[in-house]
Amino acid sequence: MDLLDDDAPRGNQPEYTVSEISGAVKRVIEGEFAHVRVRGEVSRVSRPSSGHLYFDLKDDRAVIAAVSWKGQAARMTVRPEEGMEVIAIGRLTTFPGQSKYQLIVEDIVPAGAGALMVMLEKRKAALAAEGLFDAARKKPIPFLPEVIGVVTSPSGAVIRDILHRLRDRFPRRVLIWPVAVQGEKCAPEVAAAIQGFNALAPGGPVPRPDLIIVARGGGSIEDLWGFNEEIVVRAAAASRIPLISAVGHETDTTLIDHAADRRAPTPTAAAEMAVPVRMELLAWAAEQGARLTRATRLRQDQRAQRLADLSRALGRPEALLDPARQRFDNWSDRLGPALLAAATRKRAAFNSSAARMQPALLTGYIGRERRLLADRAGRLSPALARLARDAGREIGRRREEIAQIGTRQAAAMRQRFETLSERLASLDRMRLTLGYTETLRRGYAVVRGEGGVLTTRAAAEAAGTFEIEFQDGRLPATSGDASKPKKPKGDPPPFQGSLF
Repeated sequence: MDLLDDDAPRGNQPEYTVSEISGAVKRVIEGEFAHVRVRGEVSRVSRPSSGHLYFDLKDDRAVIAAVSWKGQAARMTVRPEEGMEVIAIGRLTTFPGQSKYQLIVEDIVPAGAGALMVMLEKRKAALAAEGLFDAARKKPIPFLPEVIGVVTSPSGAVIRDILHRLRDRFPRRVLIWPVAVQGEKCAPEVAAAIQGFNALAPGGPVPRPDLIIVARGGGSIEDLWGFNEEIVVRAAAASRIPLISAVGHETDTTLIDHAADRRAPTPTAAAEMAVPVRMELLAWAAEQGARLTRATRLRQDQRAQRLADLSRALGRPEALLDPARQRFDNWSDRLGPALLAAATRKRAAFNSSAARMQPALLTGYIGRERRLLADRAGRLSPALARLARDAGREIGRRREEIAQIGTRQAAAMRQRFETLSERLASLDRMRLTLGYTETLRRGYAVVRGEGGVLTTRAAAEAAGTFEIEFQDGRLPATSGDASKPKKPKGDPPPFQGSLF
């Protein structure tokens, strides 16, 4: 019998297709496990570029595949990490393409505080290893900021406490950046607020804060978890504006506290750190002003006392000036007779010298000087001529040497030739200047007789006739009464003495 014969008996058991079986299993699983809470350890976490989140939940005996779609993953308050024990909230479904079932996760909560603390310590160690918590990178808080930026919820009591505290201590301009302080929107909004304050340009329409305060009231570790997120910590560490972290109460500690430049135990304490007390500053300024006034007055009193002490050690001005006045009077009385005596001595010495200065002595001195001058003038012309002749021969010899030497030495020899030419011209000018003809031009004359130059009156009278040479020619003359100059009438001028 043929096993494939359609007429063969089939029995009472129904037949299902693969799709029918898969659909039936899907309906049963989704109906029975439409909302479940599954506790397990996270492993094999995958975050592809699509934004979906894939991971496994396991315990010591089984593994369940889990997936969280893009929109659900973005709303999660806690992101699953490898080795983290969590409670996944969602529903079970099947994946017919692989004959497997999986958990569609809508939210994840840590499985107790212990798991959260383990994850927190792990994240803290990783960020600390990058140097985000180093004390060397923390910036000082400004003493009196002009503008303070506050990142917090605008509807909570925190902002009212901060504003009230600032108003009591020292009113400042406050910019509020509203953010969610818990939930899935907390971390990205806080990070964006810190980055936004830093992005403001100085001098723009919106003033750039000099200080940022990130504040939130107290709560559980789950409520404060947004301030432990890595995005918030990195934004606080990268802030160029000094930042104060005031998250939770004094016993609450988050990772932003380590990255901030200063941690405040409460939001009110952050306001106290931000500004000083105005009245205390005024009181301190008044106290310093009073101290300065007292110190100045004390210094002036000390200087006045010192001046008084020194003035007592000095003598009276009259006592200091009396000796000088007495010496002046004494010298004044002696000055007149001393001047008369000095004038008398000088007049006697002058008369004695004038008596020795006779006309004959002066005439003899002048005659000697004239003879010496004539002798030197006669010797000067031949000497200058000889020098000119020697210089001419030297120039001729140099010309011959210049003709024989090369081009490189021609310039030097030409310079030497010019120097010698200038020297020759200078000597010639000197000859002309020192010659007797130049002396004639200055008003002198040369008297010549038959025997030569006549230098004395007696020689001229003995010669009878002689010739006088002036600068413009010669004039014959004779000696006799007619040629004598007439004496001027009247009394002779008084004798004024000799300049020699």
